[in-house]
Amino acid sequence: MKKCKVLLFDDFETLDVFGPVEVLAHVQDIEIELSSVSGGLIKAYQGYEVKTTKLDSSPFDILLLPGGQGTRQMVNHKPFLEALEKQIELSEIVLSICTGAALLAKTRYLDGKAATTNKMAFKWVESLNSKVIWRPKARWVVADSIYTSSGVSAGIDMALGFIADHYDYATAKEIAKSIEYIWHEDAGQDFFAVE
Repeated sequence: MKKCKVLLFDDFETLDVFGPVEVLAHVQDIEIELSSVSGGLIKAYQGYEVKTTKLDSSPFDILLLPGGQGTRQMVNHKPFLEALEKQIELSEIVLSICTGAALLAKTRYLDGKAATTNKMAFKWVESLNSKVIWRPKARWVVADSIYTSSGVSAGIDMALGFIADHYDYATAKEIAKSIEYIWHEDAGQDFFAVE
């Protein structure tokens, strides 16, 4: 059984989390846990609260990091960034959605690696770390064990891409069909790219 830890913070973007979680939950081999630095209730940008467990130091397989308006505060929140770095060290694979890449950019883990992010926030995220090889035209990017995706719904495409990479393509296609989702399979095809 593989464990996926979803790291939440106040004002996270709902679809960044629950789109990929919907995809990953279709794999019987993946167990999902919603976590936060302090545990307890975390408020989504859309206004409702989600119950989370407190982060611990046990190793796990997949870290899922959403974006959202809350990233604007979290990029300067030292305790959160320290906790994020620790969780990256404990994980095998990181899946970042939207401006979750801004949080990754504030760590050393994207240095020298290709990455993408939400195209409407691209210039802001890019300004946070010049050592990252930012890809302005990509639906998602894979660099070693780190996946970064473009804005919001691109996280669903990336999660399906992750399933295709680590399980098999047929499984990813079957999941897309079961949720009646038109999967944009080409990671380089970006309809919202910065021109």
